[in-house]
Amino acid sequence: MKLVVVSAGLSVPSSTRLLGDRLANATAERTSADVRVVELRDLAVEIAHNFTNGFPGPALGAALDAVASADGLIVVTPVFSASYSGLFKSFFDVLDPDALTGKPVLVAATGGSARHSLVLEHALRPLFAYLRAVVVPTGVYAASEDWGAEGLVERIDRAAGELAGLMGGLAAGRTESAGALTPEPAPHTAVPAPHAAVPAARRTDRVREGGFEVIPFEQQLAALRPE
Repeated sequence: MKLVVVSAGLSVPSSTRLLGDRLANATAERTSADVRVVELRDLAVEIAHNFTNGFPGPALGAALDAVASADGLIVVTPVFSASYSGLFKSFFDVLDPDALTGKPVLVAATGGSARHSLVLEHALRPLFAYLRAVVVPTGVYAASEDWGAEGLVERIDRAAGELAGLMGGLAAGRTESAGALTPEPAPHTAVPAPHAAVPAARRTDRVREGGFEVIPFEQQLAALRPE
């Protein structure tokens, strides 16, 4: 399985990337998935050019393909002005609108204050619900004071377990679908030929089905015409 982390952190080192790495490690331990990290900071110029010319550059195209082909996605953004960053939103604006349909996604964010924690529910979850992704129940927000404090590790483990469960369920479903037998077509039932020698108004092509007598529409129509 393939797990992709999309990190919108701008600084080096970045607490946003650190949170993404911790979530990815916790998920990979449960799924043995191959992890790839997409750093949006390195794609900023190509994302801007994609808006103006309509075509992704080589690095952006590879990142978009990685996200579209992933079995699971972890998205992490810093909070700017009480919402996700513009770079983060721009990346998902140039992504194919159907690329995330049915894909498990874990949403996470970092910020300087715990007051921004509702960004997960008010901004990130609606965005990925609109893209028809399957967003795991637990989102992870890390404020500056959360690093090294009690509670963050538990939230990471709970969210990673939920994402791993969804990824495993989808993988199992694909395996079952690939091994399923193609159903045999229903046996052909011969239909009696109409009695051409009998006038249409007097035909008796009546079939008994479930205790009811079924009269073909053409026969009913012919019975209404004057002879």
